[in-house]
Amino acid sequence: MRKAPIVYVGLSGGVDSAVSAALLQKAGYEVVGVFIRIALPGYPCPIATDRQDAMRVAAHLRIQFKEIDLSEAYQKRVFDYTLSAFAAGRTPNPDTLCNREIKFGLFFEWARAQGANFVATGHYARTQVLHGEAHLYAGVDTAKDQSYFLYMIPEGHLGHVLFPVGGYTKPEVRSLAQSFNLPNATRKDSQGLCFLGDISIQDMLKRELVLQKGRVLSTDGTVIGEHEGASRYTIGQRHGFTVAGHSSETQAQYVIAKNVADNTITVSPNQTPHGSTKTKLIVSELNWIGEVTNGTYLARFRYRQTLIPATLTLTDDGALVELVQPHYAPEGQSVVLYTQDATGLRCLGGGVIQKVQIL
Repeated sequence: MRKAPIVYVGLSGGVDSAVSAALLQKAGYEVVGVFIRIALPGYPCPIATDRQDAMRVAAHLRIQFKEIDLSEAYQKRVFDYTLSAFAAGRTPNPDTLCNREIKFGLFFEWARAQGANFVATGHYARTQVLHGEAHLYAGVDTAKDQSYFLYMIPEGHLGHVLFPVGGYTKPEVRSLAQSFNLPNATRKDSQGLCFLGDISIQDMLKRELVLQKGRVLSTDGTVIGEHEGASRYTIGQRHGFTVAGHSSETQAQYVIAKNVADNTITVSPNQTPHGSTKTKLIVSELNWIGEVTNGTYLARFRYRQTLIPATLTLTDDGALVELVQPHYAPEGQSVVLYTQDATGLRCLGGGVIQKVQIL
């Protein structure tokens, strides 16, 4: 009798990963549930509750349960890196880093060394092997699609990765959780940063960085307000500063530039550059999934951002991505490219924005 393939499922305690484990078990896999333990001193991550819910799911499905502690690696590779990048005036993406370094880095490698044929998570994305090559596709639920955060998965790993809920909408996943009688079926979706619990990136920056109030500038350099520290802002942000005595909550002004050396931010009532024709992005730290050549694609540099037509030119030390519609984009953020094919919206990978030029 042929042995069932072994799949290690990252059980977070949430509904999506629990349904993923149940679907894989139903499909005939030998499922092992794994709780990735990450705890940082002073942060309100509900490890005890998450772990208990993950164990209850494993017990309900009668699958083996394991645990791996990656706190130290997360601290160095994700948390510390994120803080240093913000302090330098850049805008990194901690969830993307977490996927590369932790979930599909150390956890993936550990699981494979333990004998897993596949590693699965509850992400809303899809994989498909075509002609011996693994490809990454957006999840069918456009409101939940997480392919943007997964573009850094090494191509060689992707053939051993499964996203069981990627072919479902969130309401369908909730319904499946009920049909499987999962003990966490009614648990609410988690908010906040990867592994840090119900805390926003703004809360984290306030807590970790030495911030000083500074000047808010108009596009002509006039001082028009006050902010809480340039490092905590990102391009496109419209909250957390005052303009001409009025809160940015009530007056729409968008951060279009910041200078951490001078501790200033520049704002504009225009969310996109007026009088410009395109935006050039100098990109490095590339990760491509499948063969990618110079050409025209679709791009986004924020989660769930409307896709932007773009051209790609590969260079000796990275790539040039030209957005054919002008946008303000943050250095340090990821730009991810897509193309549409018969299977759906395919994620081709991308890289980290090093420099932005608005033309």
